[in-house]
Amino acid sequence: MDRLHEIEVFVAVADAGSFAKAGARLRLSPPAVTRAISALEDRLGARVFNRTTRSLAITDVGQRFLESARRILIDLESAEKEAVGETGAPQGHLTVTASITFGRLALAPIVCSFLAQHPRVSISVVLLDRIANLVEEGIDLAIRIGPLPDSSLVAKRVGTVRRVLVASPGYLARRGAPALPADLRLHSMIAFTGLTPNREWRFLDGRSGAAVSIAPRLEINDAAAAIAAAEMGDGITLALSYMVADHIREGRLVTVLDDLAPPPVPVHLVYPQNRLIAPKLRAFLDFVTPRLKDTLERLRLREGDAPCDRD
Repeated sequence: MDRLHEIEVFVAVADAGSFAKAGARLRLSPPAVTRAISALEDRLGARVFNRTTRSLAITDVGQRFLESARRILIDLESAEKEAVGETGAPQGHLTVTASITFGRLALAPIVCSFLAQHPRVSISVVLLDRIANLVEEGIDLAIRIGPLPDSSLVAKRVGTVRRVLVASPGYLARRGAPALPADLRLHSMIAFTGLTPNREWRFLDGRSGAAVSIAPRLEINDAAAAIAAAEMGDGITLALSYMVADHIREGRLVTVLDDLAPPPVPVHLVYPQNRLIAPKLRAFLDFVTPRLKDTLERLRLREGDAPCDRD
């Protein structure tokens, strides 16, 4: 049996999590998928999946082989494109990921505009409040907010965002505004778990950072819900500036302790390193980069956008 075919089937099964789904994706019968995996296991001398009638799990051997298998398929695709000098219209499928709130506010409208101009491209947008492994999860492009760890991914900076504390004018009129980070312990706190996983908020203290532990009255895993609760006057919450820029400009929320906020953090487009970039990804990068820059600029909080409560 062809080795490349075995590798293609193996990666498809690992991605799909089942022999049947992989067969449907590759248009192969279940017995054909089973034969390909069995041939690969015979060649490797080890099982790549532990499988029962009810479950499928990749083995340690399979996990180690998976990254190399993906790289082989990517290199083959690149070689084929280089051989034929592919310069035609972008086509095929892209998978793009971002955080849930950023995806709703900034990414989704841009994706729809891109699809209107490129009818031969389809896109899956995966919104996650976690860091996805692009290679293992078959993702072509991610939008990452915050400092990037060292990795083999290519990164393209498109802007910055800030962390800000916000509350409604009505809440601050009733409870007063905190003058110091320690004053937050006297307030009703609303914690979005994506930004405060350790129930801790950090501030600038001179040239160093200071942390304040909080005991939230409301803890929620959705940023939009946390912001809505703050807007209704239920307390103070931490948000990224793009999430609340319009709320602040319209006077529905007010920033507090703004002069102690940490520096802005970068926003990057990241994608796996590859000597040849597929036309569909190149077209998307060229399209999304200036539009994300414009969106982040529009949602950027500047001094004077709204008065910070200093009472």
